[in-house]
Amino acid sequence: MANSKSAKKRINVTAKRTLRNKMIKSRAKTAVKKVYAASDAGNFNEASSAFILAESAIDKAASKGVFHKNTAARKKSRLAKMVNKLN
Repeated sequence: MANSKSAKKRINVTAKRTLRNKMIKSRAKTAVKKVYAASDAGNFNEASSAFILAESAIDKAASKGVFHKNTAARKKSRLAKMVNKLN
């Protein structure tokens, strides 16, 4: 258990940041799942519109430091390749 005032504050700040990061990461993962679902169904129009939303969610996660920028680029690249393969 934390004894000092600063240690108690760090626990609170860490809990708040963890919750924020979890929300951002969950939003991005959900958007990616929608792209995969549309792709598995073979629906190019739905997959491409879902890809735009997923790309935005991944970029936001990367800008907030939840994803590393190279991880975000890799995820977007793989999604784009998958969507383009449908066309």
